[in-house]
Amino acid sequence: MDIISAIKEDIQTAFREDPAARSVVEILFCYPGLHAIWLYRIAHWFWEKGFKTFARFISHNARFLTSIEIHPGAKIGERFFIDHGMGIVIGETTEIGDDVLIYQGVVLGGVSQAKIKRHPTIKNKVVIGAGAILLGPITVGERAKIGAGSVVINDVPVDATVVGVPGRAIIQKVAKKVSGVDLDHNKLPDPIIEVVHRLEKRIEELEKRVG
Repeated sequence: MDIISAIKEDIQTAFREDPAARSVVEILFCYPGLHAIWLYRIAHWFWEKGFKTFARFISHNARFLTSIEIHPGAKIGERFFIDHGMGIVIGETTEIGDDVLIYQGVVLGGVSQAKIKRHPTIKNKVVIGAGAILLGPITVGERAKIGAGSVVINDVPVDATVVGVPGRAIIQKVAKKVSGVDLDHNKLPDPIIEVVHRLEKRIEELEKRVG
């Protein structure tokens, strides 16, 4: 895909995923998430060509301009969208698939100093909520949702929703989506509360039987 086509696709993705987007001009000049992605792609091209220091220089300036840090060695697919990108960190060996959406404060970090695969792999159509932290060479399955503020240190199954610290995965059926990805932050389940409710119900049943 050529640069112009990629930019057009990114703009279409912004319209699809952000209801606040009003015009192409607004997206071009007022979306630091897109600016970070475009600068990353330039830096990544130089990284792949062996100009690693210059690639890091580009990414360093991108971080200064956007407050989003994407290592030029990361591998990112198509239609990747960053919504409210302040404070995002994406490590060197991170791999991100197509149609992925992440919010502000997300960290895709490593847990080792060895020069190996040490950052997460994010499959297609994953949504990562604000402030979530994913650590280590874990894999997040397709269409998974990571709830805001979750800390994920283990693999996430396909179609799962993860909430909590540490993150707990809950398998859910996938509803049809109007857009590429979605995340209803106000409807994420709480596995701890669900267990407590089941225990309360069981206690009530036992009390009735004893009575």
